[in-house]
Amino acid sequence: MKFFTSQLSFFLSNRSTTVNIKRLFRFLTGLALLILAYSIIFHFIMLYEGQAHSWVTGFYWTLTVMSTLGFGDITFTSDLGRVFSVVVLLSGMLSLLILLPFTFIEFFYAPWLEAQSKARAPRELPEDTRDHIIITHFDPISQSLIEKLDYYNYQYVLLIDELTKALEYYDQGYQVVFGELDDPETYRKLRVEQASMVVTLGNDMANSNISNTVRELDEDVIIVATANSANSLDLLKLAGANHVIQLGRMLGRSLSRRTIGQDRRVHVIGRFEDLIIAEATAYQTPMVGQTLKESGIREQLGINIVGIWERGEFKPARTDSVIKKESVLVIAGTLEQLRTYDEYMAIYQASDKPVIIVGAGRVGRGTAEAFEERGMDYRIIEKNPDRIKDNDKYILGSAEDIETLKKAGIQDAPCIIITTHDDNVNIYLTIYARQLRPNIQIISRSTLQRNVSTLHRAGADFVMSYATMGGNAIFNILERNDVVMIAEGLNVFSIETPNSLQDKTLNSSNIREETGCNVLAIKKNGTQVTNPSPDSVLTADSELVLIANREAEEAFMNKYMD
Repeated sequence: MKFFTSQLSFFLSNRSTTVNIKRLFRFLTGLALLILAYSIIFHFIMLYEGQAHSWVTGFYWTLTVMSTLGFGDITFTSDLGRVFSVVVLLSGMLSLLILLPFTFIEFFYAPWLEAQSKARAPRELPEDTRDHIIITHFDPISQSLIEKLDYYNYQYVLLIDELTKALEYYDQGYQVVFGELDDPETYRKLRVEQASMVVTLGNDMANSNISNTVRELDEDVIIVATANSANSLDLLKLAGANHVIQLGRMLGRSLSRRTIGQDRRVHVIGRFEDLIIAEATAYQTPMVGQTLKESGIREQLGINIVGIWERGEFKPARTDSVIKKESVLVIAGTLEQLRTYDEYMAIYQASDKPVIIVGAGRVGRGTAEAFEERGMDYRIIEKNPDRIKDNDKYILGSAEDIETLKKAGIQDAPCIIITTHDDNVNIYLTIYARQLRPNIQIISRSTLQRNVSTLHRAGADFVMSYATMGGNAIFNILERNDVVMIAEGLNVFSIETPNSLQDKTLNSSNIREETGCNVLAIKKNGTQVTNPSPDSVLTADSELVLIANREAEEAFMNKYMD
């Protein structure tokens, strides 16, 4: 009964509904008058022919003829009566079989179904809703972000301005509210003054409108907006956004860090207070072919290799882990320790052959920009002549053409980076490049998370998901001090030392062996000890800073936190 009342409320609250009901009522009134007129005319024509029938019979005959049932139990004998019968029949076909169904559906049934849908799609949040994240637009980035928010028990709401899509996402289990994106009343109903963050993921113009609308209602809520164009950065900040993310540029720089043809320096990917997480390639260094224990990196430089990326899979570092030429090392340490690593590796020269970048979109240009800053040579293959910026670096053509690839230097290039926004194209080019050069490093961008494994099967050495990177970047802005997403599926988090680990040494705890988590630091009395020694004792008043993928984090929680 309550649901029916809400449906009726939505139905009657719409101004057009009242107009439609009036139109339907006028049509039904006209139809009733027509039936009454035919019944009266029937009565007089029957008297003309010498037949006597009641008024009820006249009404009965009119309905049977107009509805085309025509039982034939009552008929006219004169030509006048037969002509009248034809008129009644034709007008009945038009009014009862065509106009009445159309009018009923258009002016009543369809609006009623819409009212049912609107009653099912929430339009506001409860008044006591607090510390939630408001997300506008649904795309792969917001989908990835929502997965992280669910995992860490954040409350969110997805604002959708199309009813059919809102209902679709609502039925899929998402927390959805239906409303206009640029209407201040919508954000009042979403309790924006009590929200932790507003995330807007539309185009630059839509994001500026939303940012401005939200900022007028609340001066303190954090607004995160994505930007497609570098020219929009300042504009979005002027509109009220606290953080503006250029995901294309960010992804391009991340892809460049995995290139084996680059320099041997470390590249920072995350920070946790004084602890710095960085990546470095092992290609053409003495570490290739050695185990972590044989490399002696920790003993010589004091840094901690906490994991190794191999074909996009993060593997926790173990003493017997073998470093391969395509390995990307994940390193943790202080700023001074990482500088020492750079000085140690500076003598090993990188390849001087240009890296090939496929696509001069936002991601491709971001990759090229990172190479420019480090003085690395590259060639960009681009089909669109409008994107050609430098004839020395840009090559007009398709990467599917072998001659274009030869012109870019496919025979000698240490790496090819595929950056187009079409995952099907990226998969095709990955297979093609692997056939041409079985030993070349292939790095690819994936727009959708589900295509990451497909690209690896196609032959890519490393794949980065646009959606996952966007979700990670936005999640980190929440400034949750005990969780930092630093890469796809790789988190740094802190936790109070569990009771079962207290008074044990780091070595005897076997945390890495039993869960896959790696201890980066120990915090105690406001002091953080980075890369603690194996003999460090875990006390009751200490916190552990760990790095792990989701599976290892869950294993740690299941073993020690139950």
